[in-house]
Amino acid sequence: MIDLNDIMIFARVTEAGSFTAAARLLGMPKTTVSRRIAALERELGVRLLQRTTRSLNLTASGRLYYEESSQALRTIEGANLRLAEARAEPAGTIRISAPVGFGGHFLQDAIFEFLSTYPKTSVELRLTDDRLNLVESGIDLAFRTGVLEDSTLIARKLGSTHRLLCASPNYLARCSTPEVPEDLARHDCVIAGQSAQAQWLLEGPHCQETIAVSGRFAANEMQAVMAAAIAGYGIAQLPHGVADACIKDGRLRRVLDGYTTPTGGLHVVYPSSRHLPPLVKAFIELAVRRLNAITGNSDDYVIVSR
Repeated sequence: MIDLNDIMIFARVTEAGSFTAAARLLGMPKTTVSRRIAALERELGVRLLQRTTRSLNLTASGRLYYEESSQALRTIEGANLRLAEARAEPAGTIRISAPVGFGGHFLQDAIFEFLSTYPKTSVELRLTDDRLNLVESGIDLAFRTGVLEDSTLIARKLGSTHRLLCASPNYLARCSTPEVPEDLARHDCVIAGQSAQAQWLLEGPHCQETIAVSGRFAANEMQAVMAAAIAGYGIAQLPHGVADACIKDGRLRRVLDGYTTPTGGLHVVYPSSRHLPPLVKAFIELAVRRLNAITGNSDDYVIVSR
């Protein structure tokens, strides 16, 4: 029966180019290396290597055997590494990036649970609405919504996002309730962005409509947008989960019930690598579990973001 260790030794000899170099890499006597190669050749019934005093060359059979067996060895080594990573307790620092409005809700609770579950870890959280270059910024993973533009990243879809139109009871009492999307042009709107003017794309029962809106207050942070809407400064687009909570406690009312923003994706992304570090994998799996616990199905989750 062929010993897998003999196959590994053969691969190392082939890669090193000599018995001496392979023996040094393997930490075993040269005579042992030579003996194991000879045993492998006897088991296979073919000569794998042509040996002279000055050179070592693969035979045609040896080259074919190396090409096929080295692939299998890499598969085994990869499996061993993944198993070791799975058994290892996550430790070290994980650097996370997320939209500003995301930090105060789901992500904050997920980080605290992660730190409690894995005492050998630490977290550095960077909240920004800019889409950072993860490699240049040293970010291990990032949460992103909408269309993913960077194809060099590995992405895992966690759920979906959309927003509802809401306003405070006080504002609606003063300014009336819009009945059709075109009415928004005559209302103050709280804008999530850098300008007090915007184009809102709404998805209704039959089609999508784009409405030009404006208002007295704009902010690039969702918590500020929500606070302005509650304070009565106009109609705002708020993430479904946040809007529902404010509607239930009476701080906001939904307007234009048949309309939402188009649904977009919620993803966690990380730089491409052959093996996902245990630290990053553990945080992603924790995030997925929390989403399922909240919604029963992660694809239904709605995130606070710009």
